[in-house]
Amino acid sequence: MHAQETTFSKLVQGEMQFQVPLYQRTYSWQQAELKQLWDDVMELVEERLEGRATTGHFLGSVVLAPTGVAAGAMQRWLVVDGQQRLTTLMLAFTALRDHHREQGADKKAARINDLLLVNSYREGDEHYRLLPTQADRDAFTACVESTPRAGGPGNIGAAYRFFLGVLAEGTENGGEKWTEAVETVLGGQLSIVAITAAEGDNVYRIFESINNTGVGLSQSDLLRNYVFMCLPTRGEAVYRSRWLPMQELLGPENLELLVWLDLVVSGNSRAKQSETYRDQKKRLEALNGGEAALEREVAALAERAERLMRILEPAREQDPGLRLALERLARWGGLTHYPLALHLLDRVDAGQASAADAAQALAYAESYLVRRLFAGLSTTGNNRVFMELPKELDKDLPPAEAVRSHLSRSTAGPRLWPRDETVREAIRTRPFYKSGRSGQRFQVLRRLEESYEASEPVDYGRARLTVEHVLPQNPAQDWFDLLAEETEDAQSPGELLATLVHTLGNLTLSADNARLSNHPFRRKQEILDASALRMNQQIAARTRWGRAEILARADELADRALVLWPGPIEDLAPADAESPVWTELRAVLRAMPTGAWTTYGELAALLGTHAIAVGNYLMSKPGVYGAHRVLTADGRVAEGFRWPDGQDKGDPRGLLAAEGVSFDDAGRAHRSQRLTATDLAALLGKDPDDLTVPSASPSPGYEQLPAAARFEAQLSDNQTPETVQGIRAVLSAWEDLGGHRDYGKASETSCYPAIQVDGEPRPRVLWPITLYPVSGVAEVVFQYLKRRPPFDDEPMRRELMHRLNKIDGVELAEAKLDLRPSFPLEVFAEHAEEISAVLEWFVHVVALAEARRSLAESDVLDGVGRG
Repeated sequence: MHAQETTFSKLVQGEMQFQVPLYQRTYSWQQAELKQLWDDVMELVEERLEGRATTGHFLGSVVLAPTGVAAGAMQRWLVVDGQQRLTTLMLAFTALRDHHREQGADKKAARINDLLLVNSYREGDEHYRLLPTQADRDAFTACVESTPRAGGPGNIGAAYRFFLGVLAEGTENGGEKWTEAVETVLGGQLSIVAITAAEGDNVYRIFESINNTGVGLSQSDLLRNYVFMCLPTRGEAVYRSRWLPMQELLGPENLELLVWLDLVVSGNSRAKQSETYRDQKKRLEALNGGEAALEREVAALAERAERLMRILEPAREQDPGLRLALERLARWGGLTHYPLALHLLDRVDAGQASAADAAQALAYAESYLVRRLFAGLSTTGNNRVFMELPKELDKDLPPAEAVRSHLSRSTAGPRLWPRDETVREAIRTRPFYKSGRSGQRFQVLRRLEESYEASEPVDYGRARLTVEHVLPQNPAQDWFDLLAEETEDAQSPGELLATLVHTLGNLTLSADNARLSNHPFRRKQEILDASALRMNQQIAARTRWGRAEILARADELADRALVLWPGPIEDLAPADAESPVWTELRAVLRAMPTGAWTTYGELAALLGTHAIAVGNYLMSKPGVYGAHRVLTADGRVAEGFRWPDGQDKGDPRGLLAAEGVSFDDAGRAHRSQRLTATDLAALLGKDPDDLTVPSASPSPGYEQLPAAARFEAQLSDNQTPETVQGIRAVLSAWEDLGGHRDYGKASETSCYPAIQVDGEPRPRVLWPITLYPVSGVAEVVFQYLKRRPPFDDEPMRRELMHRLNKIDGVELAEAKLDLRPSFPLEVFAEHAEEISAVLEWFVHVVALAEARRSLAESDVLDGVGRG
């Protein structure tokens, strides 16, 4: 075997083809892996644009085996390992080529196409420089050939759409120079080690040895081994007095976190957790002073371990004000604030800052995060902002003043700290319930409640509060009658509901979610009036609850929010950019797979605006990517739709049909391919806890029943006896297969047949469908399955869809392969046996995959024992 460091452009240059063998799994990178790669690319792009020297980024290895030379001297290689990286870069360049075409840069597009993507003078399969495994081939070649099906469902299409989206967003902010820098980084600064096997090597054995390995050393393990190798005389004493207590205090995961944070706080704002050992070793090698200097470094790291524990467990902090600031950020969740918090604790403990000033600095950090949540701005870039703070802060200013000053100068777009007027408008109009994570929304409402300073504070640890919609998500008729009094021109009560229901003005906290349910406001008043929360008492004091009341409460909460979370220094802050509503609109249109469509109303519900506003924006901005996939409520092309000058693609309906959308004889797109606001939110990676099927209103009286009895009662009350009998038969058959039933916690009690898999590192639970007894649908949970083996393998999800679609009455659209499509519960009435057969296949696939995993693990252990 021969190994050589190279780049993507050099690897694929010349007439050649890389073939992915059939024994490899299909392309499996999803949002997390794509985002990590793109973050690495963006770091290198920033360095190039700022004129800083850059060493590139090591992407990993690609193991290749020769398969002979085709006629005309075209080299063919078998991709033994590394196909995920290779396929991803091919898709990134395919998206970049198509981005150039959209920008009118046809020569740049042609260069990428001919030099990197295809063998121009070859035909058939030989035309493509990468030939994926059969299951991925059609999706991949559709992207390379720019057919209407490019960017369809599945991981290949999703990766292509991801790169189209980030390229469009980056070009809007950075212009042509930014795009050129991206192309340079992708092709020439991502380092790849190409390992080529010799003729006669057993490539399958190579594949097995690469992918069946034992547990590797962590970054902190490597650092520890290096440190004590460099302490030949003092090592045992330093380990016993410093390292071991630190290791026992933190545990393995937090020790790993500490050694990375130590780099960041020491000034390396570009430190990657995957390269912690390399960077720490480089830093320690530069020390002067021998073992004594290294011992001092270990001692300083141990002191930082104590400070990190105060961040992880704020109750350890002695100062009440600083402890409260740390608690609030801990409840917010995530690691974003850790570099700043550790830097501030360093300064407090060194006597360089007061605890009160550090607490105020953390309050500004919290405000930055909360205001961006209100405004609907992406969290992309937040980590980078806070990693830069320890290095960039003005050391001549008190910490709080320095933090506020630095954050105020954050540029527009990914680093913007929203001004007061932006926050106030967002609180009135944006769907706050769809923003951020559920815990973050809870913390915002908690702080707003705490701002009332009630004489008897709420014990949030025991109260079991959840976020509650006052105007219900799925209201009964009397709510629609109320809304009808306040609709604007050409607006239906349902459209008004969509603009109001998820806004902050309509949300509160309550421990009585089941009792409040979808009741009329008069009944909710009685329950809210008895609440200990001041917010709820104020809502109960209203005589009605409609548009005027929700907006009035939004304004009142905005007044409180601007005090709780102060904004940037106005003289330093740049003007806020285009409304994030339209940024999100463009993002979701880019995320839509081919073969799907949506409506102006669904987009309005997602964005928290009016369907007319969505239509007006798209009319005023011809050429927005994917706008032809936005249709009227009945699935027709809007009368005013037009292509931009010079980009006429013909009849929009014809293009949609070529993409895979079906139309009936009346020219209406098939409803099974329509993406709802919930589907669209899922495509943007919104909190899965919020992505529920719109449920009907169950009749009152179920609240006191156990979950299983609640489901049975709702099922019997809302479905025909034949449907009930069919569902019971399927669930009984599922239990005979070794499965069990789990139930949802909402007022409409869902049931999902689940099976436990005793895997490592902990047991997993899988379920194929969720049954909604009142709404009357069975939801197929591809969105969850795509992250759970063995259904993270795309062909497995396609097979599940195929088997279900063979049943009469089930029609799951291919475009929803990564979402949660549904079919009517009535199908169970006549096809219980067929559904049971599909679920039996599901259990068989899971059991077979688990058996293979266990066998592979035992082989590894045997190999370790023999070694």
